[in-house]
Amino acid sequence: MPHYPGHLIMGVAAFAATLAISGFTKNRLVKRKLKLSTFLLAAYSLLQVVLVLRPDVVPADAEQQFRAFERLAFEAAIINLVVIALINPLRVDRVPDAFPSILQDFIVTGLLVLIATFVFREQLLTTSAVGAVVVGFALQDTLGNAFAGLAIQSEKPFRIGEWIRVGEFEGRVSEITWRATKLRTKSGNFVIVPNNTISKEAIINYSEPAVPTRIEVDVGVSYQSAPNEVKAAIRDAMSHVTGLLATPAADVLLTSFDASGINYKARFWIEDYERDEVYRDQVRSAIYYALARRGIEIPYPIQVEYSREWPQPDLALMQREREQVLSGVDIFARLTDHQRRDIAAATSTRTFGDGEAIVRQGTAGQSMFVVCSGSVSVVLEPDRREVATIDAGGYFGEMSLLTGSPRTATVLARGDTVVLELDADVFRQLGAADPQAVEQIALDAITRRAQLEQARDAAKAAAVADAPATMLGRMKKFLGIR
Repeated sequence: MPHYPGHLIMGVAAFAATLAISGFTKNRLVKRKLKLSTFLLAAYSLLQVVLVLRPDVVPADAEQQFRAFERLAFEAAIINLVVIALINPLRVDRVPDAFPSILQDFIVTGLLVLIATFVFREQLLTTSAVGAVVVGFALQDTLGNAFAGLAIQSEKPFRIGEWIRVGEFEGRVSEITWRATKLRTKSGNFVIVPNNTISKEAIINYSEPAVPTRIEVDVGVSYQSAPNEVKAAIRDAMSHVTGLLATPAADVLLTSFDASGINYKARFWIEDYERDEVYRDQVRSAIYYALARRGIEIPYPIQVEYSREWPQPDLALMQREREQVLSGVDIFARLTDHQRRDIAAATSTRTFGDGEAIVRQGTAGQSMFVVCSGSVSVVLEPDRREVATIDAGGYFGEMSLLTGSPRTATVLARGDTVVLELDADVFRQLGAADPQAVEQIALDAITRRAQLEQARDAAKAAAVADAPATMLGRMKKFLGIR
């Protein structure tokens, strides 16, 4: 079989040009598409080298088919090289809007079919072999997406409406096609993920096998706080967050002893994974306030040098501020300065975040509260109908303090609220020294109780106010006053 050295020169030149364009371009699609031309031209050039060294390797009866195969492979490589290089920008990594990847594949395949039909009409076997190689390379992405989409539809690792994570993408499945899966993210955007990419990545389905999803929040606490105390505070904080599932129950784990503190993991369950960031925010906020109320420190990272010197609290100033707050409350206005001073010394300051329950209706209580800053909302369960708003200088919880009876309403903080808490021991001491002062406070409290009962009657038409004499008797019995 005669061989022309010019064929080898053309093959090597085309192969070098393909490598040069592949190295020059920044377009990832061009690099991927040119693999077909690189493969065909490398095979063509290698074949020409063999023919130069061993021209007798091709039998005479197969010479015609061999020539057709050789020529069609070379032309398929050139067609792919020219189409891909002319259509796509070489120095920009993007696909032209008018020529998407699948359209480029069809152009290359269509030109090859035309040449095979009108130039190599009598070489059906040769055309089929080369065509299979070209189609396999040109349509590898399209066919891969199609087969991956078929596998997704049959295996059903996720369904429309479920929340999934695939690689770095996360969203609710809104559509599954033969080519791609459409996800709607938490920010409201659509992410189109090719099915071929999904088939290569691990899939996390947050909606299967059951809808509830466990969420975790990490928090570090000082070594000075006992683990059982910290766990109780965190569990109490999570119990007050609306929307968390009661079953499975939330729990807290001690996970590690870090350089600057002890790390805990708060775990809770939610139904709607789309709102996981909202629930994390609410749980973190509740944990912060719960730890602050108990004096449990969230330490600074030990790697950060914090050189600021914190001023020592002015206890005398804090005492005067509490006395000033109490002097502005009507039920304490009749007390002497000495009596208010004793009460102020025995109070404690507590901070609550917006929406947190300071007291809950029906729970036991032996303390009352004075609002220092912010305001609170008094609501009746179970419908949480608001019956009163108490601003700074107001008070609540006095009936539980004086009689030990359960809380008659739920009180919620409106914004960040600071309150003074007075317990029953303070009033026992006051009653022992001045029974009339406590009785006067009780009469004022009874008036407030009657107003609350009227509101309850309007809401439920069920409650009856206690008579003043009965209330005074219960108060004296609880406080041990004769």
